[in-house]
Amino acid sequence: MWMWIALGFAGLLVAVAIYDVVQTRHAILRNFPIIGHFRYLLEAVGPELRQYIVTGNDEERPFSRDQRRWIYASSKKENNYFGFGTDNDLELTPNYLIIKHAAFPLPDPHTGEPGYDPEHRIPCAKILGGPRRRAKAFRPDSVVNTSAMSYGSLSGPAIEAINRGAKLAGCMQNTGEGGVSEYHKKGGDLVWQIGTGYFGCRDERGRFSLDRLKEVVASAPIRALEIKLSQGAKPGLGGVLPAAKVTPEIAKIRGIPVGKTCISPSAHAAFSSADELLDFVERLADATGLPVGIKSAVGEMKFWQDLARLMARGDRGVDFITIDGGEGGTGAAPLVFSDHVALPFKVGMSRVYKTFAEAGIHEKLVFIGSGKLGFPEASVLAFALGCDMINVAREALMAIGCIQAQNCHTGHCPTGIATQNRWLMRGLDPTHKAARFANYVTTLRKEMLQLARACAQPHPALLTLDQIEILDDRLRGRTAAEWFEYRPEWGLPTLEDQAAIRAVMENRARLLSEEPAPGLVLGMA
Repeated sequence: MWMWIALGFAGLLVAVAIYDVVQTRHAILRNFPIIGHFRYLLEAVGPELRQYIVTGNDEERPFSRDQRRWIYASSKKENNYFGFGTDNDLELTPNYLIIKHAAFPLPDPHTGEPGYDPEHRIPCAKILGGPRRRAKAFRPDSVVNTSAMSYGSLSGPAIEAINRGAKLAGCMQNTGEGGVSEYHKKGGDLVWQIGTGYFGCRDERGRFSLDRLKEVVASAPIRALEIKLSQGAKPGLGGVLPAAKVTPEIAKIRGIPVGKTCISPSAHAAFSSADELLDFVERLADATGLPVGIKSAVGEMKFWQDLARLMARGDRGVDFITIDGGEGGTGAAPLVFSDHVALPFKVGMSRVYKTFAEAGIHEKLVFIGSGKLGFPEASVLAFALGCDMINVAREALMAIGCIQAQNCHTGHCPTGIATQNRWLMRGLDPTHKAARFANYVTTLRKEMLQLARACAQPHPALLTLDQIEILDDRLRGRTAAEWFEYRPEWGLPTLEDQAAIRAVMENRARLLSEEPAPGLVLGMA
């Protein structure tokens, strides 16, 4: 009898293993048959274990258990509500954010009601490239887009999942500095990031090539170009792609030798000052017609002061500025750079915005925020600080399956996201993960709209810092406007842009009321 029981148990394990390897919904199970089930079991009983033994829901870093749970549930279209009240200590937590709702909020339509939008679309309040009259200026359809993550650092299936998801959600994918791959061409619009290595737009000697850039722009749905000066993960430091990761495919895309360690310099060779940067920007814009911007973490302020002074003349300028916070970090980096180089997003963004506001040109720019902004309350504060859009990176990775294993720098990511290992990559199914990413973006936009409407505004960009209060640990609070020393008119688009975006939101609500749109059909994953 025991023999039959043992055989039956063995047969069950074999059946489970076969199912795990064949199914495509869960990368962990596909890469680690049978064993992967223990992860989900421990995750299910995790809150109970941590409550008595390990950590609380808000103690883990860089993303807390509550934050990860909200992303996972949102990406799967599961219940992302939390019960029994907040477990945060509102009164004794320093720098605690409070959004001050209005006594008479705007209505928030639900499913089946007039004006309900199942895609929860939020277009940008400004025209990207409009003030400088770029030939291909446009109003971005989504204020939530992805931050720069390169093919090579991420696997092909991960890049493809995000691109397919971007198409579903109507947002844009930033390519990262690794160039434009075939995985980026699955229907989603792109922002092509140009880094110090000029990957994809370099000649045989590694120098920038305008002809090569124009070839790539003509081959892909690229809506804007972003010149990367630095990033939050390793500000002021170049990147390294180990030789083992430089496959023939990656070498072809980047224009580098196969099997040789790829070094991204710490600084650009095409320009070395704010003045030369603006010449470079105008050169790219004239050649492509695309809006051109820059991305940088914030350190010393002289560069930003010089840039604002030069742009104030009106003859040259960037179309957008992406501010990355020192808390950002999909890229692997030395610990000291991750922990101690570059200002946090809120500090860096406020300083740069004030620099351009004092020069009188802040309204002619699109500001994009990046650095742990993929949560409704963080994104709303970013908009009040003057951001017109936000980019998400690690939150997007968690939406497609990242479990915060923090093995990004080793090439052994268990979910097949930050690796080029064929066995691990096969566990990530781009179709299912695309739906998860789109679900996450849609849910984030939904809750951003809910917060804006609770504050009696139809769009997050219309919120002001006076509608946000920051508490200290002594039962005292100041408005965010006082905290960041903003003038009353700062943080908002021009009156014309405000009127235009109100009209866009009102017209969309009216059209949805008259003839409800079929909506975005997002599969469960």
